Amino acid sequence: MTVTAPSSSFNPSALQRLLDGPYAEIRDIVRERLARPEFAPVIAMPTPEYRERVFQWAKLLAEEGGTALGFPVEYGGGGDPGANVASFETLALGDLSLLVKVGVQFGLWGGVVQQLGTKLHHDRYLEDIATLALPGCFAMTETGHGSNVQALGTTATYDPASSEFVIDTPTEDARKEYIGNAACHGRLAAVFAQLIVGGQSQGVHALVVPIRDEHGNVCEGVRIEDSGEKMGLNGVDNGRIWFDGVRVPREALLNRYGDVTPGGTYTSPIDNANKRFFTMLGALVQGRVSISSASVTTAKTALTIAIRYGLRRHQFGPPGGEEVAVLDYRTHQRRLMPALAKTYALHFAQQELTAKFHQVFSGGTVAPGAGATAVRAAEAARDGTRPAAAETPGEGARQAADAPDRDRRELESLAAAMKATTSWHAIHTIQTCRECCGGAGYMAVNRFAALRADVDIFTTFEGDNTVLMLLAAKGLLTNYADHVGDLNPVGLVTFVASQVVDTVLERLFARKIAQVISDVVPSGDESRNLLDRDYQLDLFSWREGHIVASVANRFKRGLSEGYDPFEVFRAVQDHAINAARAHSDRLILESFIGAIGRCQDESLTAPLNRLCDLYALSNLEEDRGFFEEHGRLNSARCKAITREVNRLCDEVRGEAGLLIDAFGIPDAVLAAPIGLKGED
Repeated sequence: MTVTAPSSSFNPSALQRLLDGPYAEIRDIVRERLARPEFAPVIAMPTPEYRERVFQWAKLLAEEGGTALGFPVEYGGGGDPGANVASFETLALGDLSLLVKVGVQFGLWGGVVQQLGTKLHHDRYLEDIATLALPGCFAMTETGHGSNVQALGTTATYDPASSEFVIDTPTEDARKEYIGNAACHGRLAAVFAQLIVGGQSQGVHALVVPIRDEHGNVCEGVRIEDSGEKMGLNGVDNGRIWFDGVRVPREALLNRYGDVTPGGTYTSPIDNANKRFFTMLGALVQGRVSISSASVTTAKTALTIAIRYGLRRHQFGPPGGEEVAVLDYRTHQRRLMPALAKTYALHFAQQELTAKFHQVFSGGTVAPGAGATAVRAAEAARDGTRPAAAETPGEGARQAADAPDRDRRELESLAAAMKATTSWHAIHTIQTCRECCGGAGYMAVNRFAALRADVDIFTTFEGDNTVLMLLAAKGLLTNYADHVGDLNPVGLVTFVASQVVDTVLERLFARKIAQVISDVVPSGDESRNLLDRDYQLDLFSWREGHIVASVANRFKRGLSEGYDPFEVFRAVQDHAINAARAHSDRLILESFIGAIGRCQDESLTAPLNRLCDLYALSNLEEDRGFFEEHGRLNSARCKAITREVNRLCDEVRGEAGLLIDAFGIPDAVLAAPIGLKGED
């Protein structure tokens, strides 16, 4: 049976063009590649075979171009950071082991060489990384330290007698853990280690360290162990790495932000050690931006399967009448329609994040047709017509540190909050969609098993979500003030305590403080239209401002009462995360509203407005306890919001089939029998 969509006034192809944005050409190319039979998602396969399959997939993609669109053109890339994210985002429609393999090789390993290395390293490595001739690893995480990168235990000690660094794993906790590409395919690793020069640590830096020779033999002094089976992503060869006196030349140091002279003197263009460290990490923000984009894509995949199944699956009905599609039931709508609305909201927020990322790393805005330009550049590079490498990075290869500090730090904070928000949403949406498909959803062939298992790690790699929300809260509270250059709790508490709370809030919000943090229901609030966009934004902004003010007050009060700064920091962490969440919700709503305002096709305005209203009101409904507790909404108003959400769920259900068609997922890529567009 074919799903028959209800009559509607908009064309899903037009909505797809809006969603695809300026990188539509790249998205089409990736969809076409994934639709080929050889890229069919793996259902069940022995791990060794699965790893080899994924490696061959990655090599094929590298040969055809498009895997390193963010690399400079002179090294085989497309010179377009935004295009790289768009390609990765679309690749998430397929097998996620391939996605992560590509992310490790071209985003992490290639990205660290590009962003932390200099021309020497670019000339030596980038072209071979782009073609997958040189598989590599991103060796940061250790058994004892994940989020706290500054405390990594691996050491790189400079020996001036030989002009070499000696790489060591001094304790078992310092072994490199969960490293992608390590167990089978990696030949080199970007190893993050404490840089010891003249007996003094200069902080964590990255060095290129061989781990296997060209024949696949493990190098002397290196020990590698397979991480074994995981919950998901078993097509990726994660491993553990130990180093015992491994010597590498001085030039192995990726020295954009710190270098060592032959005689053993450390130099850096950034004097402050904390600022230097966070500048290095900030240059690697692409990973979080990419995982955020992929998370939104996996939610789209799950919703496409579940909504199509809900449209064709019939159960129960009036006495003596025909059975009814399960998506017609209010309970089913309540589970799927708000998730669909939030996925649309996150899509537009992700578009803004990608545009900001592109701006910071390229120095320009995303132009119409940018995707085609990047593809042509990459094709020219593969054809041997690429330009010669420049002595200094060109505009298209500008590094993050060249951007204003404020822009770079805003990007880091936004990427942290978005990565956490989107990956949590993806996990919740996939599970909800699986349950909405009953036993059919439990069958591996319908993809929820792999989606749920593979996406689970998105919440903790590239930064644990809770830690990332604390990072976003820190940026929110301080507005990236120059007074705080690190995540040190004492520095954070001291800075916030030194500010008048109202001053902090004034820097955070352009709105009048009295309106933002008022505990009193404004006059006439109960009579305002729930679909009034300014009213919705006012509620979101008021919540954000109230929580931020509360967190700042708690900081100040704790210190004034003589408590230890670290204990004050621990005590307010839950409130700080709530502040970051409220801040993210407001930004997401503003992104959705902005996208609707920019839409040139009037036929799309009504369906997008319905989705935006549903996102806003379902969010307010979910947090109605907060609004009631703080006197902003009374019980009658909360009940009115619930009624409006119910109505919107019913209306969005009428267009649900078209809304998921606009995601543009070909049947051959979706690959779930219960979710194929033209199949029963």
